[in-house]
Amino acid sequence: MMKMKDLSNKVAVVTGASSGIGEATARLLVQEGVRVVLAARRRDRLEAIAAELGDAAVVIPTDVGDHQQVRALFADVGKRFGGLDLLFNNAGVGYYAPFAESKAEEWQRTIDANLYGILHCTHAAIPWLRGRPGAMISTVSSVGGRYGIAGWSVYNATKFAVVGFHDALRKELAAEGIRVALIEPGAVWTEWGNNVPAEAMRERRMSLDALHPEDVAQALVYSFAQPDNVLVEEILVRPLLQTSP
Repeated sequence: MMKMKDLSNKVAVVTGASSGIGEATARLLVQEGVRVVLAARRRDRLEAIAAELGDAAVVIPTDVGDHQQVRALFADVGKRFGGLDLLFNNAGVGYYAPFAESKAEEWQRTIDANLYGILHCTHAAIPWLRGRPGAMISTVSSVGGRYGIAGWSVYNATKFAVVGFHDALRKELAAEGIRVALIEPGAVWTEWGNNVPAEAMRERRMSLDALHPEDVAQALVYSFAQPDNVLVEEILVRPLLQTSP
């Protein structure tokens, strides 16, 4: 019989926790006995979720693109809990435009959220992950980190960068017992898709029988609950009907 690790009283930070994959993951982690720090920009959404989750959830509103806010987030985590077992880098945005028609301010917004946000959070989290058995950094990338998609060039650039960063970081932190992993979802029913017409996104997801945020949350818990010496390095998870990309 396969037995997963008991996650009771582990401490996790979940970014982008106000909706979608982040919210679903926070809920599932709390069910598994994890104490969860909910981080995102929308305080009202975080507080509503925390009210449902009870004492196991702590709200710390944070814009991950702002390194000062990120430093404050992890200083607070260290003060409250004395350490961290899981960083789930989930915050991000999707920006669609053919590159020749795209705008520099949107490049910056996408890079800040999808790349700098991960760099800021990971850098600030590492000191608190050290010495914690089975500690893990898990990050939501995308199928767009493996395959280029017309119209998503800047988004692809950030996700390819995330994949390369994690491959190097895994090799840097393995000797310290810190696991570094990626989850790469395909189409998911979330708010993701800045400036994409809502009807077009809905039709695509309907046609693919898209994943639900809970499907990705289960992938995270599966990887985190492995024995301390076991790394599920990458999970590519997408709807059965999604054959491209």
